[in-house]
Amino acid sequence: MSSIHIEAKVGEIAETVLLPGDPLRAKHVAETFLENAFCYNNVRGMLGFTGHYNGQRISIQGTGMGMGSIGIYVNELINTYDCKQLIRVGTCGTIQKDMSLGQVILAMSASGDADANSHYFEGMHYAATADFDLLLKAYNTAKKLNINTYQGSVFSTNTFYDDTPNRWEKWIQHGVLGVEMETQILFTLAKRFGRKAMSILTVSDNIITGEASSSQDREQSYNEMMRIALELA
Repeated sequence: MSSIHIEAKVGEIAETVLLPGDPLRAKHVAETFLENAFCYNNVRGMLGFTGHYNGQRISIQGTGMGMGSIGIYVNELINTYDCKQLIRVGTCGTIQKDMSLGQVILAMSASGDADANSHYFEGMHYAATADFDLLLKAYNTAKKLNINTYQGSVFSTNTFYDDTPNRWEKWIQHGVLGVEMETQILFTLAKRFGRKAMSILTVSDNIITGEASSSQDREQSYNEMMRIALELA
């Protein structure tokens, strides 16, 4: 038995799944960090792998970009493959002008503009939050690894290109640390189905200052984020 978008057989995906947006990052992590990894999914090129890290069975599944895309994979990972812990590992743009590139953010909550949440809650506003146990473990793991992290809110948007003037002003004022495209629906679906979710993000650019990381810098800082996620898993 498999799901519509994942061809793995039930049992081939671990209870803990890391979720990068880019399927090639999933491949890189599997080849770099996991032992005895095998590819269980190639549907639509959205690669997924299962292997072992320090003896722990872990899967890593690409999700694509945006809440519509990750929502499909989260639903199927939970409802077909019975995954228990889902940890997003991705990049974000910070909207705090003093935050440095390469900084790791542990997302406590996610605001956003997803139509899915508006539909689920009939126009009311749901506070999408991380699982506290995973959040605390991620924080303590980062301290153990001597990796500095920020803990706070992020904003998940369905619109990458937008010319609205002062679009981020209200979110800056309310302390939102970064903008990305997936965390809000991940947190919502995990709570809906009684699973644990966490989002660990690397700052790849500063939306306010226009500063952006080089590809080399992104790879190095991404690996710091992955060390936290793998130790957490």
